[in-house]
Parts: sequence; structure tokens; C-alpha cells
Amino acid sequence: MTPSQKDSARPKPAATVVLIRDGDIGVEAFLMRRDNAMAFAGGMTVFPGGGVDSRDLRADLPWVGPDVDWWAGQFGVTPELASALVCAAARETFEECGVLFAGTSDTEIVGDAAVYRQARNDLSDKTLSFGEFLQREGLLLRADLLRPWANWITPEAEPRRYDTFFFVAALPAGQDADGDTTEAVASGWQTPEAAISAFTERRSFLLPPTWSQLDAVSTSGGTVAEVLAVGREIAPIMPVLKEEDGRWFVLFDDMDRYEAARQGAMEIPEITGPELA
Repeated sequence: MTPSQKDSARPKPAATVVLIRDGDIGVEAFLMRRDNAMAFAGGMTVFPGGGVDSRDLRADLPWVGPDVDWWAGQFGVTPELASALVCAAARETFEECGVLFAGTSDTEIVGDAAVYRQARNDLSDKTLSFGEFLQREGLLLRADLLRPWANWITPEAEPRRYDTFFFVAALPAGQDADGDTTEAVASGWQTPEAAISAFTERRSFLLPPTWSQLDAVSTSGGTVAEVLAVGREIAPIMPVLKEEDGRWFVLFDDMDRYEAARQGAMEIPEITGPELA
């Protein structure tokens, strides 16, 4: 039984990055399938991301790009939270797939992030903060490589809730995304259309926010440059869970299209191999 609205957990701020690149047949997104054992979104296909933590809130970041007030205005949050969200977006992307939005100046971007492998491990086990890492290596966070994209809040009926702010960013030249994290059992690049088809064919499972961002990218242009150029007004979206005849539905503006894609599938597919479906 789901908890009542009055007992609803307070959503924790989180940042997720829709990482994209130009592929042979159009824009591709980097996706990971989470381990079934994960407490949140186990078995789901997701983008890199995670919750804001104390390291992000206290981060003293060397920063290039739009300032904190600009990000606060885009997301409708305080400057303190805006700073933490940008930090969390960059940190989580580096931790989960090895992609680093940083450089030594406003014109230079790290070309091979693999040289910072040990720092990536230290960030993951929380023995190093992202701010400490950047300062130690003489790097600047390249906030100009990120774009604000969306804001989704976990329904009130869920016991574990996140106030997730989505960013979109291009894969920096010379870098590669590897999905080398204990949280994922498979990862890879897919066009949004292929990822949605895998969901429709019940080879993967997409939560509404992930499906929505893939759908938005697929209709925002045929190249990364076109997607990044799209101006988006960020308004919080909080779906509502509704039970009908023993089946749960997620109510939001695009519910009918999401349900059509889902085709009634209620179970998360079992993970049988290392490949992302």
C-alpha cells in the first residue's frame, strides 16, 4: 500500500544529464540500465545522474559559463541550490560514465578524462569532493557545456522521492562514456527512437521522466547543435499515481502517449546479458 499524501516523503534534489552525441543516423543518447538490486529505479533504463549531496552544497567550485544566478533563474531555485545542482550534474556524470565537463580555461575542454581514473574512484567512494578534485588538478567546471532541460518530481505516493533537474549536454570531443559504475549492469548509446522502441517491445523499462526526455530530444532536431539550441521553459512536473482495477497509472500531461508506448507492460524485464537492449 502506498503512503497517504500527508505522510509523503520530502523530495531530495537531484541532477540528471541527458548526454548526447551525433551518430550515424541522428542524435544518440547515453543510457544505463540500473541493477535490479538498486533501491530506486532498479532495472530501469536511465540517464546518468543522482542526488545532490553535502559535498555539492558546500562546493567551492572554479566555474566557467553562466553564473549561479542565471541557473537559479532557469530552474526557479535559490542560487545555493542552483550551484549544487550544476555541481551534482557534472560530478555524477563523471562518476557514472567517466565524462568530465571541465577544462583549464573557457576555451579548453579535457580531451581524455581517463587520466583522472583514480579521482573518479575517490569521488564515488566519497573520499574526495568534486570541488577539491577540480582545484587539485587546476581545472574549471565548464558549466557552459550544460543546458537546462526539465524538472520532474517523484509522485507524492512514492516513499523515496526526488526533485530531479534535467540537463542536456554534448559528449566532449575526445572523451568517451563507459558506464563503469556499480549501479549499472549495461550501458550504451541509442537513438531516442530506438530506446523508446525497446520500451514498447518490453525489452527495457522507462520511467515517465526518462521517456519524456527521450521523446523531447527526438523532436528537438536532427543534430546535437540543434538540440542544444532549443530554448526550454522549465516548469516542475509532478505526476500523480492512480490505482484502477488493481493496476497503477502515472497521470501527467503526456500520460496517453506514455501508456501507448508502454503497451500495458507491468513487469521490469529481467537482466540476462551485458548489452543495453
